Amino acid sequence: MTKVDEITSIEERLAHTIRMAEDLSEVVADQVKRIKRLEKEMKAVIEMARDTAQDEGTVTFGDQLPPHW
Repeated sequence: MTKVDEITSIEERLAHTIRMAEDLSEVVADQVKRIKRLEKEMKAVIEMARDTAQDEGTVTFGDQLPPHW
């Protein structure tokens, strides 16, 4: 393998590595967006559950042990 061939091979591998890093960066950015959305949704669900429990006079949500403990 000549030096030119070696350099070409290295350049090709580098190009693939750069593309893979860019793809992974996009995946991570998408996951961050999804996680943030899910955190907001979970907070809303927790609030709804707390409000419902307070309206019904029961409190079995959060860090309290269930009645069978």
